[in-house]
Amino acid sequence: MVWQNHTRVSDFFLSGLTTNHAVELALFTFFMMIYVLIILGNSLILFTITHDQRLHTPMYFFLGNLSVIDICHSSVVIPKMLADFLADKKSISFEECVAQMFFLHLFACTEIFLLTIMAYDRYLAICNPMRYSTIMSPKMCLQLAAIMWMGGLVHSVALTVLTLNLPYCGPSAIDNFFCDVPLVIKLACTNTYVLEMLIISNSGLISVVCFLVLVTSYVVILVSLRNHLSEGQHKAISTCAAHLTVVTLFLGHCIFIYLRPAKSLAADKVVSIFFTAITPLMNPIIYTLRNEDMHNALRKLCKRQI
Repeated sequence: MVWQNHTRVSDFFLSGLTTNHAVELALFTFFMMIYVLIILGNSLILFTITHDQRLHTPMYFFLGNLSVIDICHSSVVIPKMLADFLADKKSISFEECVAQMFFLHLFACTEIFLLTIMAYDRYLAICNPMRYSTIMSPKMCLQLAAIMWMGGLVHSVALTVLTLNLPYCGPSAIDNFFCDVPLVIKLACTNTYVLEMLIISNSGLISVVCFLVLVTSYVVILVSLRNHLSEGQHKAISTCAAHLTVVTLFLGHCIFIYLRPAKSLAADKVVSIFFTAITPLMNPIIYTLRNEDMHNALRKLCKRQI
C-alpha cells in the first residue's frame, strides 16, 4: 500500500455546479427527477426483456446489459451530487474518491465496448442476415459480454493503481461535482506529465478508436441500404440513427475529456452532466420509444399485469 505512506490529504473538496443555494435546491429537484427516471426507465427495459421470450435475442441481450450499466454508471455520481446540493461543505474522502473513479471508469469503459459490440451486432443483422444467427449464437453473446466487462475492469484497475501511486499533499480542491482521474492527478505533489500521456494513450485512444469503428460500421450499413429503402430498411436506418445518437453523446464526452492534458475548462461540467445523467436517461427513451418490438412487449406486459 505505497499510496498510504505518501498521502497527506484525507479529503477532497468539490466545487459542485453552483454556489447559489436557491439554484442548488432547483438543481436538486431536477436531477432527482432525472435519476428516478433513469432507474425506472432502465429497470422497465430489463424487466420487459427478462419476461418476454420474443426479446431473448442478441440485440436485446446487449440492450439489457446497457440498462444495467446505465443504472450503475449514473449511481456512481448522481447520489453524491444530490447530497452535495443539500450540504454546506462538498467534501469527499480520499477512499470514496478512489472508489468513485474506479467504478466510473469500469462502467464507462464497459459501455464503450458494449456500444461497439452493438454496432457489430446491427452490422451483421442488416448486412449479413443469412449468417447472423450462426455468428451471434448465445455462446458468442456471453463471450462478448465477458470480454467487454473484463476489458472495462482491466482499464479501471490500471488507471486507479496509477492514480493511487501518486503523493497528495495539497491542494485538495476539485473543480467539478465528482472525482475523475484527470482532475485528481492535477492535485498530486509531483510531475504528472507521463501519467497524463498514459491517460491520453489509454482512455483517449480507446474512445477515438471505438468511435471510428462505430461510425464506420454505420456508414457501411447506410451505404448498403441506400438503394433498397423498403419499410424494413427504413426501420434499420432509424435504429442505426438512434444508436449513433447515443454513441456521439457518450463518446463525445470521453474524447473531449481524455484526449487532452489534465486541465479544467469551463465546458467540462456541462459535458460531464451529459455523460453522467443525460445519456443514461436517453438510452431508455431512444431504445424504447423508437422500437416497435419493445412497444408490443410493453403492451403485452401491461395487459398481463392488469
